[in-house]
Amino acid sequence: MPGLSGDQNIVLGCLAMGMTHRQIEHKYDEIVELSGLGEAVHMPMKSYSAGMGSRLRFAIAASIDPEILIIDEALNTGDAQFKNRTRKRMLALLGQAGTVFLVSHSMPTITDLCNRAIWIDQGELVSDGEPAEVIKWYRMFTQKLAAGDRFGAMKLRRRMIHDLEVADVTDRNSARRSKA
Repeated sequence: MPGLSGDQNIVLGCLAMGMTHRQIEHKYDEIVELSGLGEAVHMPMKSYSAGMGSRLRFAIAASIDPEILIIDEALNTGDAQFKNRTRKRMLALLGQAGTVFLVSHSMPTITDLCNRAIWIDQGELVSDGEPAEVIKWYRMFTQKLAAGDRFGAMKLRRRMIHDLEVADVTDRNSARRSKA
């Protein structure tokens, strides 16, 4: 809520995620520290830069121990200190039983944090698998587009969709794959 201060948004966001006031009090300092806002947390969010708002939203979302967490590009916002803090928090979340969906165009972030990558283009699943393999094909696709070879890029995309194997995640101990 832009008219509210960052600290008021922390309370509101945490309440919306089902936390109690006691839980919010317990997590408050951790959220402020992760966001890196310091005293700026008391200012209205409408005075924040886009990066400051993103950092606060990530810190609020990451304050719970969710079964499923969806993060959209938030890790690519901010300075090196914030990136280091978010990486540590992401590793803690990944170490828990929950599932984390990280939406990102940052190949190093995907390689560093993910054990599975899904490439979606224009709402269509193009590739699903090991991050290094998916990134390899995604880079080929984007290089063709950047070179003006739209036909070659679309041909590669069609090939990827045709050969697509979707990971079977119903059994965590299984590496089975099925044709899409």
